[in-house]
Amino acid sequence: MNAILLDSPWVMDIIQHFYPDDNMLRHILLQHSRSVRDYALACCQRHPELQLDTQLVADAAMLHDLGIFRCHAPGIYCEGNEPYICHGRIGAELLRGIAREEGRDLEPYARVCERHTGAGLTAQEIVEQQLPLPPLDFLPETTEEKLICYADKFFSKSGDRKEKTPKHVKKSLARFGEAGLKRFLEWEQLFG
Repeated sequence: MNAILLDSPWVMDIIQHFYPDDNMLRHILLQHSRSVRDYALACCQRHPELQLDTQLVADAAMLHDLGIFRCHAPGIYCEGNEPYICHGRIGAELLRGIAREEGRDLEPYARVCERHTGAGLTAQEIVEQQLPLPPLDFLPETTEEKLICYADKFFSKSGDRKEKTPKHVKKSLARFGEAGLKRFLEWEQLFG
């Protein structure tokens, strides 16, 4: 595995832009994102045969929850108005806005944001569950997208922030249907 920058300056600049105050929300975001990043990087180290872009994994893991501040989740100090399920889509829109303004390619990071919710979401799941998202497929496609989605399931931003067991993750995902659990089980075979 090549040497990687854990807190890339450009990533921290984006986080600072949207989370300028040193408050509980920023603390929760950084703690959670670093936990996801470290877990994902440990998976990269265990599986060199996957030839993952470890810098992309590190940076995207730090940005995957960028949109939470616009959501209503008072338990984790999010004082926005949007439903929490929309935070991935919001984060993707924020990154695409920066990309347009600065002429940068942030699409790989935007895709991680919008595809990490649950174990990814299909258009059918969005419609059936009447989620406030456009009826599109938001499934992780690249191996890096899948890895960050997988790693994210082991850490909560609320309550107990310690690493969850695979059994706990599976039980949690099963509440939302078999499809998401099936995707997680495939990723467990790949990354576990």
